[in-house]
Amino acid sequence: MSRSGNKYEAERWLKTGEEDLRAAKMLLVEKFFSHTCFWAHQAGEKAVRAMWCLVDGDSRSHSVKRLIVEFPDKANLPDVDTLAEKAALLDKFYIPTRRPNGLPDLTPGQFYEKDDAQGGIEAAETFVTGARKYLEGG
Repeated sequence: MSRSGNKYEAERWLKTGEEDLRAAKMLLVEKFFSHTCFWAHQAGEKAVRAMWCLVDGDSRSHSVKRLIVEFPDKANLPDVDTLAEKAALLDKFYIPTRRPNGLPDLTPGQFYEKDDAQGGIEAAETFVTGARKYLEGG
């Protein structure tokens, strides 16, 4: 599988994912844990989408796990099972972190805690740093 796809577009996606990760870290400091979780998901999703751009793949899903499991060049990813687990954690943050009707009787701000936010950031960092390596050919 070639990594010669749309490098420019891949860089745009990854740069945006890096910015989302930076925003998530700032939100963690301010104790906006549900928002941290959501932006961690966004960072992970955009990082994986960047890799899809590089292989000219069609990535329409918002599920980070699906984007990893169906990635056309999985042979060049380290430990896909572990990546899929981290991706599943991020997927849990996609809707309920930003919708008050996503959780029974609580707002996202009342539900998500520091541990959730820190776990989301750690997972997102895995995808952002992994995508950077992938885009650089390593």
